Amino acid sequence: MTVSLVLAIVLYLAMMLVIGFATSKKNKTTDDFYLGGRKLGPFVTAMSAEASDMSGWLLMGLPGVCLMTGLAEASWTAIGLAIGTYINWLLVAKKLRIYTEKIGAVTLPEFFSKRFGDKKNVISLISAIIIIIFFVPYTASGFAACGKLFSAIFPGLNYVTAMVISAAVIVIYCTLGGFLAASTTDFVQSIVMTISLLAVLGISEGFIGGFDTAFANVANLDGYLNLFKGFNVAANTTTSYGALPVASTLAWGLGYFGMPHVLLRFMAIESPEKLKTSRRVASIWVVISMAIAVLIGLVGYSLMAKGIVGPYEDASAAETIIVDVSRFISKTGYLPAFMAGIFLSGILASTMSTADSQLIAASSSVTKDIIANFFKAKISDKKLMLIARVSVIIISVVAVFLALNPNASVFRIVSFAWAGFGAAFGPVVLLGLFWKRATKEGALAGMIAGAAMVFFWKFGIRDWFADTVLNIYELLPAFIFGLIAMVVVSLITKKPDDEVIKTFDEVKASK
Repeated sequence: MTVSLVLAIVLYLAMMLVIGFATSKKNKTTDDFYLGGRKLGPFVTAMSAEASDMSGWLLMGLPGVCLMTGLAEASWTAIGLAIGTYINWLLVAKKLRIYTEKIGAVTLPEFFSKRFGDKKNVISLISAIIIIIFFVPYTASGFAACGKLFSAIFPGLNYVTAMVISAAVIVIYCTLGGFLAASTTDFVQSIVMTISLLAVLGISEGFIGGFDTAFANVANLDGYLNLFKGFNVAANTTTSYGALPVASTLAWGLGYFGMPHVLLRFMAIESPEKLKTSRRVASIWVVISMAIAVLIGLVGYSLMAKGIVGPYEDASAAETIIVDVSRFISKTGYLPAFMAGIFLSGILASTMSTADSQLIAASSSVTKDIIANFFKAKISDKKLMLIARVSVIIISVVAVFLALNPNASVFRIVSFAWAGFGAAFGPVVLLGLFWKRATKEGALAGMIAGAAMVFFWKFGIRDWFADTVLNIYELLPAFIFGLIAMVVVSLITKKPDDEVIKTFDEVKASK
């Protein structure tokens, strides 16, 4: 069984490396390395954007939350993310693609500086620093998730060894192929993730005798199936889930407007006209995949009651449900162990697809936005490409050291980084695209205010008022604070230069 599982996962990792080698020949310039030459097709754009977005949270976090707390938190989170996904594709994607091509921006920080006429590139520097601050630990959480996955599959395998091997594979294909390799592998990984979700749900449903049984087993748990209540399975208690927690959970959708690794996909598609197809594909995939993940959690309660998985102490422990189901499939001979290995590769895919995109975004911040744009270093494109690849390696090494602790909470790191990007960049992206009066001073104020409020709310307000209504997800208050700061400062500072306004009007007139 172990040999078959290892074989399936090794073949999967080898396929990722082959893609990295194949795409490396297409990187002639740093623009190719960081944006793939704006040549992504609509399906690769859609699926790579969503695969890089969902990460291991989709296959591990969401089922675990649903299993141990009921439908409320998992469902409202999924609804918020689904709405955020669709609106982001509908409102932001096309305009950002047109704008960035017109002003010649290949990174998000570069877009900010050129959009607001910041010739000193201060906005580019600050936004690049924010990207590094949030993406390095975010990448580390991805490496840690890979290490935990392998440790759960193979109890005899050391966590650090497993984590380093996973990180090395990601670093190799990212260093070779850059953005194009990350996008192509993410497309493949989205397919593997989908197969894993469908297979595990179908097989789990068969183990317990159908969905009717699954719903019947939780029907008597007060609050489990209620969207405005919750049920703590471990403590066997009912909890409330009122309007403010619902709004806070829905706010996950606001994060999309500021996610660099998602926004880069919009910028990289070969034609703005093809974004309509991408939007449909992405929106449908997100809704279906999250619905399946929630159902896996719901079915998981019956699996745990029958002793097939668990028992779990909390939602964090329940994140291994798909791993446990896959191992059970292998042990019982229900399916060949090799097939179970493919399912487990789906979890690995969900984690790798996010970590690779984060590495490219963080590396571009170091090379393009700080070294080339802010410090205006006169370096040949060939040497800049070398620096770009070296920066991927350096950032990865730092992330590996941060991931050495196997007890670190992956979900907490992800949710914090998601809030950071959403609050720091979301208001700037939206107002930059849709408000002519937005100024560079306003953008800088909104960016700093949003990022700072994430830290203040997370480590101040939520700790000080843990038992009050203020104990909500930090993204919502931080996003609002950043938005207000940008509007107020823009209105009290000098209006943008004529050239900036002219470009804005030309983009607005584009169809």
